Order: sequence, then structure tokens, then C-alpha cells
Amino acid sequence: MELLYGTWHWSISGFAIGAIMLLLIYFGKSFGMSSNLRTMCSIMGAGKYNSFFDFDWKAHRWNLIVVLGAIIGGFIAVTFLDNGTGVNVSEATIKDLAVLQIDAPKGKLIPNELFGLDAMMSVKGFLILLFGGVLVGFGTRYAGGCTSGHAISGLSNLQIPSLIAVIGFFIGGLIMVHLLLPFII
Repeated sequence: MELLYGTWHWSISGFAIGAIMLLLIYFGKSFGMSSNLRTMCSIMGAGKYNSFFDFDWKAHRWNLIVVLGAIIGGFIAVTFLDNGTGVNVSEATIKDLAVLQIDAPKGKLIPNELFGLDAMMSVKGFLILLFGGVLVGFGTRYAGGCTSGHAISGLSNLQIPSLIAVIGFFIGGLIMVHLLLPFII
């Protein structure tokens, strides 16, 4: 059980992702989480109102199983494989958070000042989530996929548009963290 509780080397997940991508390429499938939203909208009948959602969703059922597996896997990890030690956040990150007047996350990946229930229920927090959600939704649609789709599937297939999108994701993330986040908090 100690193997399950400990931190695994990055090469294990890298190998697993690479092997899965080879299987997907072999079977002619492409991976991406945002495509599941389109599939779910199609299942619920959105194709009657918009041609974008009018397609054979049954051919994409396998990708819905990926989402279900991610949810179940996360639940199993948090519920049964958490040994109570929490997450080790680097000292450099803690110092950077302190400059922004954010306490170090205690046993979690996310600080309460940004993602706690109180922060999300405030007017400011709600507007940030709403605006951020619209930007993410628009960006995902405009870029033709999400970060996982482009960075994992698109780059595995050597697609130049995915490389451009991933570069844009990184630039956008850097701008957000270094230029916009200090003004939002």
C-alpha cells in the first residue's frame, strides 16, 4: 500500500500517457476533455437547435467513459488513498503566495483565499469565476479544443495548430499569473 500512498516519479505517468496515446492513434481516436461537453449537449438534444451539436454522439461514448474514470479515480484517490500528509508545497511557492497576501495551502493544492467557499460566494469571487468560465469556454471553442486535447492528443499527432495552441496556453497562463492575478486578489 505504501506504493499507492507515495509520490510516483513523473516518468510513470509520462509512459502511461504515451502508451494510451499510441493506442488512441492506432484506433483512430483523439483525446480531449472539452469534446465531452459537445457530446453531452448532443445527447440532451442540442442538435435540434444548433447544427454544431447535430452529430452521431454514440461514436464518442468512449470519451465519456474517460471523464467518468477521471471522476471515479479522483474520488478513490481522495477517499481511500490519502494518508493525511497532504501536499508538499515548495518554499518558493509559499514565498510567492505570501507576497500576494495568500496563506500557504495546508494539505491542499489550492489556497482558501482564492478557491474557498467564502471566496467563491463573494460578489468579486463570483464575477471572477463567471468571467473566467466564459473566457475558458470561448477559448476552448475558438482554439478547437482544450489544453488536454491539444497538449496531449494534438502534439502526439504532430499537429502544428496544437503546437500553436499550447504555446498560446502557456503565454496566457504566464500573463495571468504574473500580470493579472496580483490585481485580481
